[in-house]
Amino acid sequence: MMQMPMFQPPTWSVTDLTRFLRDLLEAEEDLQDLWVEGEVSNLSRPASGHLYFTLKDRNASLRCVMWRNAVMQQAYLPSNGEAIEIHGIISIYEASGNYQLYGDLIRPAGEGALYQEFLRLKSQLEAEGIFDPQHKQPIPSWPRTIGIVTSPTGAALQDMLDTIRRRFPPLQVVLSPTQVQGGQAPQGIIAALQGIIRSANPDVILLARGGGSLEDLMAFNDEQVARAIASSPVPIITGIGHETDFTIADFAADLRAPTPTAAAELATPDQADLRLSLGELGGFLRQLTLNILNTQSRHLESQRNRLNVRTPSAQIRRDLQRLDGLSARAARSLFHTLQINKTRLAGLDLRLNALSPQAVLERGYAIVTQTSGELVRSTNQVQPREDLQVKVSDGKFDVTVKEASSE
Repeated sequence: MMQMPMFQPPTWSVTDLTRFLRDLLEAEEDLQDLWVEGEVSNLSRPASGHLYFTLKDRNASLRCVMWRNAVMQQAYLPSNGEAIEIHGIISIYEASGNYQLYGDLIRPAGEGALYQEFLRLKSQLEAEGIFDPQHKQPIPSWPRTIGIVTSPTGAALQDMLDTIRRRFPPLQVVLSPTQVQGGQAPQGIIAALQGIIRSANPDVILLARGGGSLEDLMAFNDEQVARAIASSPVPIITGIGHETDFTIADFAADLRAPTPTAAAELATPDQADLRLSLGELGGFLRQLTLNILNTQSRHLESQRNRLNVRTPSAQIRRDLQRLDGLSARAARSLFHTLQINKTRLAGLDLRLNALSPQAVLERGYAIVTQTSGELVRSTNQVQPREDLQVKVSDGKFDVTVKEASSE
C-alpha cells in the first residue's frame, strides 16, 4: 500500500521555473563576462538591425543575440561558416525557454592571442612612461609643411589629401610611402618616419592607414614602432583604422584621431575659420583704433583747454579781472573811509559849533570889549563912565559903565 508523503512538493508554473533558472544563470559571475568560440550558422539580420545566429562546434550549439546598438559599434561582423569569438553574458529567453548568449563584441577566432599580446605590450610601455601625457608635444596651429606616412596606394592617402586641399590649400604636403601591413611593415614605418624627419623636417606628421582586423593592424602594435613615434622630434598624429580601433601607436602618438580624415582635419587649420577669425580680428582692430582715437582726441582736447588756460592772453584776462576786483575793493574802501571821515567831520563840526563864540552868544551870553578892542574879562579892567562895546548873537551896541564892582 502506497503512503502519501507528509509534505507535498510545490508545483511550479512554467514562467516561475524559467525565471528561477534565469536568475540562477544571471547570478553566476562567470557567465556574465565570458568569451565563447565557435562557427557561425543560421545568421540573420532583420530590419530591426539586431543580429541573430547560432554558434556551434562539433558537439553542441548555442543561440546568440546582439542588439542593434552593439552591432553598430562592431568593426567586424561575421558571415555563415566563419569561426569567431564572441563576448557577452548568458541568460534565458523566457518566451522560448532557451538559454542564449547576449553578445557585445565579436572578433575573428585567433585574435584572442593577438589581443593578449596587445595588452601585455601596452602595460609594459605604459609602465616605462612612453604614453605619459607630459611627453606629448603640442600640435602646431599653423603648420607650413605636413608629412604623411602611409601606403601610397591606399584610400586613406587620398582622403587626407582631399581634406588638406579643402581646408587649407597653401600647405605643403610631403609623402613618405611605406607598407602598412605585413611582416615588413614595422621596419618600413620606422624608416619612413626617420626619412621624412631627416629630409623634410615637417611641422607635423600624419601616420595613418585604413581600417582592418586586429591582425591587419599589427604593424602599429609593434614595440619598435611605438618607440620611434615616442622619440620623434616632430609631433605625430595617428589616424589608424576606424573609430573603434586602438593601437599601441595611438597611445605613443602626440594625438590620436579616429580616422585618417580626422587626422588631416586635426593637423590643418580651416580656411573658413581663418576668414572668420580675420573678420573678427579686423572688427576688433577697427574698434580698438576708434577707441584709441577717441581717447587721444579727449586727451588732446584736455591739453588744449589746459594750454588755453595758461596763455598770456588768459593770464591778462585773469589779471584784468583781478584788477577789476581790486578797483572795486578800493572804491568800496575809499567810499567807506570817506563816509567815516564825513561822519567824524560832522561830529567835530557839531562840537566846534557848540564851542564857537557865536553859539555862546546864541545861548544868551555877550562879548564885552573896550574901545581898544581888548576883551573885558574882569571888572578890574573897566572904569566908571568908560565906554564899552557889547556884542550879542544878532549884533552889538555901545554901553557906558556906571559902576564896577566885584561880587
